[in-house]
Amino acid sequence: MKTTTPNASPAILANTRPRKLSIIRILLYIVLIGVAIIQLLPLVWLLLFSLKDNQEVFNLPPLALPTDPKWENYAKVWTEGNIGLYFLNSVIVTGSAVILTVLLASFVTFALTRMHWKLSKLVLGLFMVGLMIPVHSTLIPLFNFFLNVGLMDHPLAIILTYTAFNLPLTIMILLGFYYTLPRELEEAAIMDGCSIHRLFFQIILPMTAPVVATTAIINMIYNWNEFVFVNTFISSDKYKTLTVGIQNFIGQYSTDWGAIGATLVISILPILLAFIFLSNRIVEGITAGSVKG
Repeated sequence: MKTTTPNASPAILANTRPRKLSIIRILLYIVLIGVAIIQLLPLVWLLLFSLKDNQEVFNLPPLALPTDPKWENYAKVWTEGNIGLYFLNSVIVTGSAVILTVLLASFVTFALTRMHWKLSKLVLGLFMVGLMIPVHSTLIPLFNFFLNVGLMDHPLAIILTYTAFNLPLTIMILLGFYYTLPRELEEAAIMDGCSIHRLFFQIILPMTAPVVATTAIINMIYNWNEFVFVNTFISSDKYKTLTVGIQNFIGQYSTDWGAIGATLVISILPILLAFIFLSNRIVEGITAGSVKG
């Protein structure tokens, strides 16, 4: 005679599924924690690097604790390295370029998505072409242009350059969000006598706050870390930014590696703070697509 095994009851299957899901979730958390540790290792290494002198940098392992932490490296870069001025210049240039880029991109996106005019598609295509142009291939034309208009060795040259090259990407990010905005609010505002300027600044711009924050952080990261344009267009020490000012600690015969590490730690703090305090805005901007009421 053949023997038959009874099938597993639905209750048993229902109990095993949560266990499998919990195991998968635990494994996922372990993997994510491992990836986070790997991502944090360069920051830990940089912090330890900034507290060492040249001898310890080359003789100790990368993640070894310094025998005598050189906190004076941070004081040195502010007093002798003029990093305070470079930091202020970076804040001014980055902040000005970010505000100008986001504001102009919002104007352009509003005109492209909310207004009907014949050349809108052509204008959008021209901006998208900017994404295909290698940024640093324009160094020589921009150098000649700023030289002719008298903007060489002036912060305005850097601000205008950052704004021009960040506009296409910023517009592309804003476009997807603007298409999801309900037109009923605009129609109601116009029926109540709202002007076009008031409609943009009091209704549209507040509704796009999540994606505006996302584009602002993306622009901030690029502008803050950019080196080639500043190194090419700025020659006066009073206008240099942090990325170029680090070169002060690189000499012909010796290099102060501890001071360089301290400068790098100072330079990444604004980016880290922006991610810490605006992380929710970044996620909202990336996942934006639902109808805003």
